[in-house]
Order: sequence, then structure tokens, then C-alpha cells
Amino acid sequence: MTMLPSAAVFYLPWEVNSVREGESLRTFGRLICYQPEESRATLSTQHASKEHHVLIHTLFVEPFHPIIGAQYLVLGEAENFDGVGMMVRARVLNCVDGVNVALLQKAIDEQRSFFQERERNQGNVTQPAGAT
Repeated sequence: MTMLPSAAVFYLPWEVNSVREGESLRTFGRLICYQPEESRATLSTQHASKEHHVLIHTLFVEPFHPIIGAQYLVLGEAENFDGVGMMVRARVLNCVDGVNVALLQKAIDEQRSFFQERERNQGNVTQPAGAT
């Protein structure tokens, strides 16, 4: 029986550089650049008065019809590219223009809190006698 990979965790754009290579992730940002000859796009997000960029390898989602300035959601794996740093090899790249980014960030925070609370509760559950 083969196991499915674990669900990709949502990382805020300024957290993507902390992801381990090969790990699945989801993130978002505004498309500011697309270089079709290199199969590379750049997403950008503003946080705490700093602009954060996420590099996206688009080979698996091409042909890609970019809308510069639109919001995108990406699902893929973290890869370390020489001279570039961390890049997301996209499996899904969807335009989600019109999404409320502040609300999305709040939803990600709420989801993280829920999972942390669930983990704490599961750690406190005792097994009944005789259970393995």
C-alpha cells in the first residue's frame, strides 16, 4: 500500500526560505515577473514594511499565461537552486486575484493554532488499558 505525501503546509512568503529542500508547501504573492525562457516567475508580498520575494520554477505548469500584478497561489516543493537560493517547483499555480490577503493570513494563523491545539490534546490523551 502506497502512502500519499503529507498535505502541503501553508507558509507565508517571508517564511519560505526556512523550508527544507524537498518539502511540499503552499504560499502566495503578487506576480511581479515572469521569465518564460528560464521557466521562472517571481511572487512578491509586503510584510512589516519589507518586500519579500518568492521564486517559482514554472516548468511543470507551462504553458503559463501570466497576469503581471495579479495574486497567485502556488503549491509545490522547495528546491535549492545554485546562485538563486530557495525556489518553489510549482505543481499548481493559480491566479486568485481579488483574494483578501489579510484574511488569508488570518486563516493561515487560525489553521496553525488549530493544529497546534489538536497536537497538544492528542499528546494528553491516555490509551485505555490493553490498547496498543
